[in-house]
Amino acid sequence: METAPQSFWQRYQTLLRWIVLPLVLGLLLAASIPTPSVGILRVEYAIDGYMAQDVLTQLEYVQDHPEIRAIVLVLDSPGGTVVDTETIYLELLKVRKTRPVVASINFMAASGAYYLTAGSDYAFARPTSEVGNIGVIGYLPPSPLIFEEIISTGPYKLWGSARDDYMRQIEAIKQGFYGAVQAGRGERLKAPAEEVLSGKLWLGAQALQMGLIDELGGLSDAVEKAAEMAHIGKNPPTVDLYEAAGLPSDPYLYDTFYATDESGNLLSHPKESGIYLLYVPEAQP
Repeated sequence: METAPQSFWQRYQTLLRWIVLPLVLGLLLAASIPTPSVGILRVEYAIDGYMAQDVLTQLEYVQDHPEIRAIVLVLDSPGGTVVDTETIYLELLKVRKTRPVVASINFMAASGAYYLTAGSDYAFARPTSEVGNIGVIGYLPPSPLIFEEIISTGPYKLWGSARDDYMRQIEAIKQGFYGAVQAGRGERLKAPAEEVLSGKLWLGAQALQMGLIDELGGLSDAVEKAAEMAHIGKNPPTVDLYEAAGLPSDPYLYDTFYATDESGNLLSHPKESGIYLLYVPEAQP
C-alpha cells in the first residue's frame, strides 16, 4: 500500500522540528552565555588595609565569573604598607594561574605599586610615568626606656624589637621585594641589582630600557594586550570590577592613610609609624 504524500502542513512541521527550532534554541542559548570580557582593577591610592580588602573583593568576583577572561591592573599609587601590598600581590599570583594580568601604569607605580606591577604578566607605562622607587622605608623605634608606671617583661616589650633587629627586618623585606621583581620580570630585567634597588624613580621610557616594563602605552593598549593573551579577539568589552563587585559608590579616600598637620592638611608621610613599601617625596635626595 503506497504512503500518501506529505501535506504542506506536515512538511512545514518537519522543517520546524528539525531546522528552525534547533536554530532558535541555539540562538537563545548563545544569548544566555556571557560575552568574554576584560576586568579593570584600579589601584589608584596608597595601599593600606581598606584598599587591600577592596581589591580582594574584586579578585573574588573575578574568580566567580569565568566570563572575565583577563584583568588589566590600572596603577596610580605611591605604594603603601608591606603586609597589604604582599596580600594583594599573592592574590594576583593566584588569579594569574587562570587568566592573564596586564599592568597599565598611569602617573605613578612607585614602591609597593611597582611590587604589584611585578605580579603581572605584561606591563605598560606612559613615556613620562614615574616607575620604580623599589625598596623599603621605616621609622626606627625609640631606644628602650623604663616607665615607672608601666611594668613589662622585657626591654623591647613596648617596641617589639631592638633597632638593629629592625634594620635586619627592613633588609629582609627589601630582598623579598627584589625577589618578586626578579620572579616577575625574569630575563626581561636588564638592570643590575644595585641600580634596581637604588630607590630611584624612572620615567616610563627609562623603565622600558631597564626591563622594568614591557611596552609604552596606555589603558587601551593594555586592554588589547590582555584580550590577545586571553584569546578573546579585538575590542573586547570591559568590566569595572569595583562597580561589578558591588563596592560602595564613594571611592576609597586616601586621606585615611596619611598624616595631617595642625590645619588638617594632608602630609606626604603615613600617620602611623612602621615599615612601608612607599614613595615619600621628602625622603628623596
